Amino acid sequence: MRILWVTANKLVPPQSGGDIRSYQIARSLASRHDLTFLSYYDGAVDPEYESALRREFPGAVCICTGKLVEGTAWRALDYVRRLTREAPYSVSRFASQPVRAQIASWYASGAFDLAVCDFLDAAVNFPDELTIPTVLFQHNVESEIWRRHLHNSSVGIQKLAYGIEFLKMQRYEGQAVRRFQHVIAVSKNDKEIMSAWGDPSRISVIATGVDLAQFRPDSSSAGAEPLVMFVGAMDWMPNVDAVGYFCEEIWPRVQERVPEARFRIVGRNPVPQVQSLASSSIEVTGRVSSVIEHLRQAAVVVVPLRVGGGTRLKIYEAMAAGKTVISTTIGAEGLDVHDGEDIVLADDPARFADAVTLFLKDANLRNRYGRAASTLASNYDWPAVGARVGEILERRLVPALNAMPLTGVA
Repeated sequence: MRILWVTANKLVPPQSGGDIRSYQIARSLASRHDLTFLSYYDGAVDPEYESALRREFPGAVCICTGKLVEGTAWRALDYVRRLTREAPYSVSRFASQPVRAQIASWYASGAFDLAVCDFLDAAVNFPDELTIPTVLFQHNVESEIWRRHLHNSSVGIQKLAYGIEFLKMQRYEGQAVRRFQHVIAVSKNDKEIMSAWGDPSRISVIATGVDLAQFRPDSSSAGAEPLVMFVGAMDWMPNVDAVGYFCEEIWPRVQERVPEARFRIVGRNPVPQVQSLASSSIEVTGRVSSVIEHLRQAAVVVVPLRVGGGTRLKIYEAMAAGKTVISTTIGAEGLDVHDGEDIVLADDPARFADAVTLFLKDANLRNRYGRAASTLASNYDWPAVGARVGEILERRLVPALNAMPLTGVA
């Protein structure tokens, strides 16, 4: 098949969980099909990135939109400027006429058999009339993220902004689920939510994966020191909320019982709110060259998410590395995990702190959970996940969609 894959950011090297998922699945498809990768990005032209992408995906097309991103103040002004638009800001800010024109020309010429819209934010540049089978790859239910932000925010301008974005996103996302001929979700929970907007038979679930060649247990570094770790992009709001919640409501309880314990926040681009958490017992690393090297040092990995959607690669990566994971229910939502066997789920701060303390003190229990976690994660190697996506596109999606009347915006 001739496949067009469109993403609204820089993909390589993959940093966030969504980018890793996109990279691994697109690479799997490219090994079996003729895949053209379209990547468009803000800021200045980046020849080094474009060369790197073409090494990974020969024939890749890159478009620099030239938009300048000048930080929080600029983003706030840009938000106000787009406030009257129907699309939510987190989507409308990715609109680009050159990108839209390029995609439209490909659709008009019939250059591809199938297209993949990677993440909802790329949907804004797809033609209103989808004249070839087009798949929306939903890494999250975006409106659910905004709903949880709204629920967890205090009163004021921030809560008002979250409310506006939630309502806009709910409407836009529902339209997109009906508009695209097929949707790929990353969890059964996400499919259930989106099924309220469109035909469930047009929504497939693809489990998340893990690079088992990279993330594997290492007996030489068993996490003997009382080091607690969080891993994730630290400019993503759900992660920012998670570490803030952990440091404020959970960490003091742990330190009371394990004074020598340390907490390490590992992830790129920590916003000022995260940087301010650094203390004698809390380390904020920023971008690191190797996440696995940090994971090997951890005794316990925590995922105290209160906001989020989709599935969490950080959990399977930690589990594959043989680490004990303690998470909120939301943090592990959609994953094939089992509370009390290969993971501990705790939504109450006191119970979460109790679990962290217990595993820091009991190495035998920690190792038992780590072994169970590694065994579970071994079932989700990326090649198997990529093959499943290819199966959907080849055996089910294309024949069914070619027989369907193609429509425009729902």
